[in-house]
Amino acid sequence: MARTKYIFVTGGVASSLGKGIISASLAKLLQSRGFSITIQKLDPYINVDPGTLNPYEHGECYVTQDGAETDLDLGHYERFTNVPTSQENNVTTGSIYQTVIQKERKGDYLGQTVQVIPHITDEIKRRIMLLGKTGRYDFVITEIGGTVGDIESLPYIETVRQMRWELGRDCAVIHLTLVPYLSAAGELKTKPTQHSVKTLLESGVQPDIIVCRTEKPLNDNLKGKIALFCNVEPSSVIESIDAKTIYEVPILMKKENLDTEILRKTLMPIDNEPDLKKWEEFLYKLKHPQSEVEIGLVGKYVELKDAYKSITESFVHASAVNECKVNLRLIHSERITGNTAAELLDDLDGILVAPGFGERGIEGKIFSIQYARENKIPFFGICLGMQCSVVEFARNVLHYDKAHSTEMNRLTKYPVIDMMEEQKKIKGMGGTMRLGAYPCKLNKDSKVYSIYQSVNINERHRHRYEFNNEYLAEYEKAGMIASGINTKDNLVEIIEIKDHPWFIGVQFHPEYQSTVAKPHPLFTSFVKAANVYRQSKTKPLNLQRFDL
Repeated sequence: MARTKYIFVTGGVASSLGKGIISASLAKLLQSRGFSITIQKLDPYINVDPGTLNPYEHGECYVTQDGAETDLDLGHYERFTNVPTSQENNVTTGSIYQTVIQKERKGDYLGQTVQVIPHITDEIKRRIMLLGKTGRYDFVITEIGGTVGDIESLPYIETVRQMRWELGRDCAVIHLTLVPYLSAAGELKTKPTQHSVKTLLESGVQPDIIVCRTEKPLNDNLKGKIALFCNVEPSSVIESIDAKTIYEVPILMKKENLDTEILRKTLMPIDNEPDLKKWEEFLYKLKHPQSEVEIGLVGKYVELKDAYKSITESFVHASAVNECKVNLRLIHSERITGNTAAELLDDLDGILVAPGFGERGIEGKIFSIQYARENKIPFFGICLGMQCSVVEFARNVLHYDKAHSTEMNRLTKYPVIDMMEEQKKIKGMGGTMRLGAYPCKLNKDSKVYSIYQSVNINERHRHRYEFNNEYLAEYEKAGMIASGINTKDNLVEIIEIKDHPWFIGVQFHPEYQSTVAKPHPLFTSFVKAANVYRQSKTKPLNLQRFDL
């Protein structure tokens, strides 16, 4: 096989055009032709990683198998390709400068004046080529965050220029731009794309392919105009029209021949057509549901679209498996009280309480869980959602007045959720939580075992607090069992209530492992339970129907 090819995806005109989805779609197409691929993200911010960023700043923080806190685009990469990412797949300016400064302090540069060129760009280059040098990949696709012309992105664009010069046809650049439609003029405008490419050219980088994000189809005349002014072939001007779902984009890119253009420009063989049969089956089921359910997602960042991205996408995967449309209702936990819970939650077929940190909105989450438990509505708690279900059970079933997590109340009389022992001496915030994949052993006499069909599982974590085992015997006697345990550290990973149709809380984040190829079994089962619950509203209740 030929040497690893490096594909760079840059953006211009505006942010949020979908570089991550284009990168993931290209990866899916190349993968479906039999090539091995990986995708990485270069982020221009100076934070070492997004782990300490507020969701309002940067959306969801995605966690990899090896415990890296990364950009949410890595979630898209995994969901499209079903290939796990790692620490090497997310690079930030902060981590680059941190490495260079550490080398300088150790004397690795032998007294040289350390500069952006070559030292910073060399470190960026090294990070990009780390993945290629493993020998595992035919293509390394690198998405560069931000837009061309941004001051913070200049070292990355300069690195692309150098690699284009050094690698020749083993390297290609895709530039994603906006072709806006002006309703007043009744036409699409190509000037923003021309100026964006001009800015890229000023940095010494000529794009090989231009992908045009648009809400109206591009005709051949417009494609020809863009090709002429931007120094590319007409076949290298790719239309990326708005889609109803991001999972349609690989199909749209196949029709536009994005993958064949890349193969042609990198001198790779074009021997077969992409095999997208399973992908198309997924899309068909997604678009042709046989039923629908209303599920409430209770959290404190619901006004932010990307805060729970992996959860919302996991519901999409589960929807297709069940051929059941999930109408996801985002409910701010601060709105929920003992007086408003019935009004906000009564017509739901399932309730998911989302992960998070901090005290704001916590009581609303607890009221939501109480309502789900008492009214036998399918309930799913993730991380803090699981911890809140433990608190709710303590207060209302065990009658431990004002029981709480020590995260919210350090002086609570009943600390049913407490900080993990190894976390108590840690002072730094970044990358210090329990992160990444850990094993969990399931109780065979449990609902989660029937869902996973396995005793031993591995799931990804991101937390500091845990179930306080001092109270475990009392919980299990009252009906809340620990159905999943990390046996090495004796940590409760999963709780469930046996006399409830579907009540499961997990300390880990199952949403990080749900992909199109492998929808997560917990989400699949939860949607199925919600569908059964919805049907039971119009039929005599038959609890046996909930045995999933």
